[in-house]
Amino acid sequence: MRQQLKWMLVLRGGAAMMFGILALIWPGVTVLALALLFGAYALVDGVALLVGALRREGAKGHRLAHAVGGVLGIAAGLITIAWPGVTALALVAVVGAWAVVTGVAELWAAVHFRRELHHEWLLFVAGAASLVAGVLILARPDAGALTVAQVLGLYALISGALVLASAWRLHGTASPARSARRHARHA
Repeated sequence: MRQQLKWMLVLRGGAAMMFGILALIWPGVTVLALALLFGAYALVDGVALLVGALRREGAKGHRLAHAVGGVLGIAAGLITIAWPGVTALALVAVVGAWAVVTGVAELWAAVHFRRELHHEWLLFVAGAASLVAGVLILARPDAGALTVAQVLGLYALISGALVLASAWRLHGTASPARSARRHARHA
């Protein structure tokens, strides 16, 4: 289970980092290209969350939070890919709402995973970054695609780095059974 969680975090963090870099390198992209780029990112993130929820053992609430976030991410990705010609204002609303909902779900998960992860604060900060980015985007929907690209790119880089750091921390922690076996071998 730990290995699956680690790879889910690596997939999510890697997708976020790639999206963030591309959004910052090409801030002047058209709304159509930004929509397709965001749609692909949200789809990958949603699938990873949903797969993690379906494979994860544990409390029903943890699985439900990831499942809801996964379904919302998949829906946001598919809607954006199916209708990439949406107006900038509609895209801003979809992106802002998605970031707010994802941030709330990540904050909730960070609180409930505090016993499983040693550094759950990383997930908390990622959730807070998502929530702040969503609120900023929704507060100024008229700011245009360039600003949205920059805010999203920065958010995705921060969030991706924090999720990858969580994966790294999870990789560095051993399960109690594995730690006991290692200790027994070296004793």
